[in-house]
Amino acid sequence: MAQRPRRIVVAITGATGAVYGVRLLQTLRALNAPVTPSVPGVAPLQVETHLVISDAAVLTLHEETGLARREVEALAHVVHKAHNVGASIASGSFLTDAMVIAPCSMKTLAAVAHGLADNLVARAADVMLKERRRLVLMVRETPFNLAHLRNMTAVTEMGGIVFPPLPAFYHRPQTIDDIVDHTVARVLDLVGLEVAAGATPRWNGLAG
Repeated sequence: MAQRPRRIVVAITGATGAVYGVRLLQTLRALNAPVTPSVPGVAPLQVETHLVISDAAVLTLHEETGLARREVEALAHVVHKAHNVGASIASGSFLTDAMVIAPCSMKTLAAVAHGLADNLVARAADVMLKERRRLVLMVRETPFNLAHLRNMTAVTEMGGIVFPPLPAFYHRPQTIDDIVDHTVARVLDLVGLEVAAGATPRWNGLAG
């Protein structure tokens, strides 16, 4: 039996930072490097992405990146509508490996923290938690109020990973792309995937 590809669910919600979701999809697609095909002319997928874009995210995607919904959806292998709670990723019996919400709005954080499952993003995240699969929330807000902090605590206690996309500077980034790429690479580390060697710097200790 052929081994299935790693399935990663990517959700983009209405917080600022839409570029993180786009870059994550681009990087995941790039991980499907050509390998020896099992069928002539057809290379098997190493990573299969399932995408959900919230209604609010459509606005931020256009405002912050200039991309239309269809352009972002073209980066994924499978696209699900945000209101389709009957989608495959809404069930724990559909095997997935991880989910990343990039970026994660405070509304989505609250829905996950309280188990509302009132749309596909929140339901898919709930599935990750109940099945003990990896869930990463790239929460994007500042400053945090007490409700935000308590919701992040609740998600962490349930096994999720709260990952605010805070930039690192030890690799001396020169561009916004450098910052985004490094953050996305760190997120992929958390879901058990690694970008190509040299694609982004890693800390190897102080010289001398």
